Amino acid sequence: MPGKIVTPALKIGLFGIGLEAYWEQFGGLETRLRGYVEQVAARLRKSGAEIVNLGLIDNPEKAFEAGSRFRREDVDIIFLYVTTYALSSTVLPVIKRAKVPVIVLNLAPEAAIDYTSFNQLKNRTTMTGEWLAYCSACAVPEIASVFKRSGIPFHQVTGTLKDDPAAWQEIEDWVSAAKVAHTMYYNRLGLMGNYYGGMLDIYSNLTLHCAIFGGHIEIIEVDELSALCLQITDDEVKERVDLFNKSFDIQPDCSIDELKRAARTSVAMGRMVQKYSLGSIAYYHKGTGNPLNENTMSSVILGSSLLTSNNVPVAGEYEIKNAQAMKIMDSFGAGGSFSEFYAMDYNDDVLLLGHDGPCHPAIAEGKIKVKPLQVYHGKVGSGLSVEMSVKHGPVTLLSVVETADGKLMFLVAEAASVSGPVLGIGNTNSRYEFPVGARNFAEQWNAHGPAHHCAIGVGHIASKIIKLSHLIDIQCVKVC
Repeated sequence: MPGKIVTPALKIGLFGIGLEAYWEQFGGLETRLRGYVEQVAARLRKSGAEIVNLGLIDNPEKAFEAGSRFRREDVDIIFLYVTTYALSSTVLPVIKRAKVPVIVLNLAPEAAIDYTSFNQLKNRTTMTGEWLAYCSACAVPEIASVFKRSGIPFHQVTGTLKDDPAAWQEIEDWVSAAKVAHTMYYNRLGLMGNYYGGMLDIYSNLTLHCAIFGGHIEIIEVDELSALCLQITDDEVKERVDLFNKSFDIQPDCSIDELKRAARTSVAMGRMVQKYSLGSIAYYHKGTGNPLNENTMSSVILGSSLLTSNNVPVAGEYEIKNAQAMKIMDSFGAGGSFSEFYAMDYNDDVLLLGHDGPCHPAIAEGKIKVKPLQVYHGKVGSGLSVEMSVKHGPVTLLSVVETADGKLMFLVAEAASVSGPVLGIGNTNSRYEFPVGARNFAEQWNAHGPAHHCAIGVGHIASKIIKLSHLIDIQCVKVC
């Protein structure tokens, strides 16, 4: 039995910076700034992550200690709150030692200083102390310069500590991106079968994916799934057919024998996922010459769809890059429908995207229809298939691209799923409008050389995907 990868909780490191020399000069300033850091910690705790808050770091000695502490605590990301002017020598040792991404928070305590009250203060020392409580912006250029010269990526959020939804939304997006990077690092991707012969664009470098995303790739034989199908009882089949009837809109021309066949395979897939602790799957296998395997692989669509709706996205055609894209979208809570270009509609200026095989029921417009297909186009066998459209409203497209220079990149676009006629062929397919128009979108998207598959999720989340790309240090191109 394979071992289980233990996934620890996401850990967020937090520290503020100040200048030790100020504390004796300006009474109450240190306590006030520590209070700011505590307010940030309280907001970050709402994310559900574990917060490692080291308070104020105000001299180089504390900076070295903080870097070691963050490293021992194994934090995933660090937020650095610049509370007032502070020396960059209190920052660099922390980040160099911790070796994780850092987000600089340039958050003033209020939108502006009350100039009238400020200028009525009779003591200039008191006035300077009050000003220092507002001068978080002062040290940020210094930190940026040192980061750039040290080869450390510089990311910042600028705004106010309170009453600034835009700044806090950006912080929350960074936390969301860190959660997804964390999920991908511990994900187990199951690969079952083999590539669809001749689809040169989908062949992938597995070592590269492990190097960039982390995780573990489990190579699984189709024979094992076929063997598991033989172990499923009639009671388990009946129970799964009942679940199909609750989950899907089963069309009248679906035979009970086909439903039972799909149910048996669905239960077996669940066992396989449990055995290998899989978080995503990519599969394809003809099964020709082996009736058991052909029977198995022509009956996986309903079971794969159920898994996809339960945070185990399943990609057909052994499309590893798109399995990764689907897992990313699902981890952001956006779903992730396996798609390819289906047709251009120049009259309505929309692009139809969809695919055969599994769907994502959690992001469907209405209940998914199950239809029998006499032939799986371009594939072996026949059986039940699913037909759905993605929920109408804002959507994001994501493609994980392998580049000519041996790297990974994200290709992203924001669009809208819209109502209108679709193809009733027993496949997923939806109509999408793009802010640049369908024609321009297709040309710009294709120009970046993605594989012909992509993942589509609900909502506009390009900003989060871009942040994820920064955290794992890959390029991200947004088309629209």
